[in-house]
Amino acid sequence: MTRQVVVTARAKKELYEAVLWWAANRSTEQAIRWMEGFEAAILNLAQDAERHPLVSEASTLPRELRQLIYGLGRRKTHRAIFEIRGDQVFVHLIRHLAQDAITKDDF
Repeated sequence: MTRQVVVTARAKKELYEAVLWWAANRSTEQAIRWMEGFEAAILNLAQDAERHPLVSEASTLPRELRQLIYGLGRRKTHRAIFEIRGDQVFVHLIRHLAQDAITKDDF
């Protein structure tokens, strides 16, 4: 089943903030490569959203949220937090793996 992927304004903002940080603290080229790869992985959720695991915080949240873990090469750095609703996948948050756990207050 192919679904429509909807990236919320908040998730877009968090993605671009991460890109700006990466460009300022690592390299612009690496930041662009990371962003393009992450965006492609997010769009692939249209085909394979169910294969991604529930977030570790799932038991404390009122929604069934899943996560896509992403990074350059073997080093995973971020996760896209998303929800499957019928024929749509809503990407709600982009979080660094070192950030605090998500809570219901994040929504």
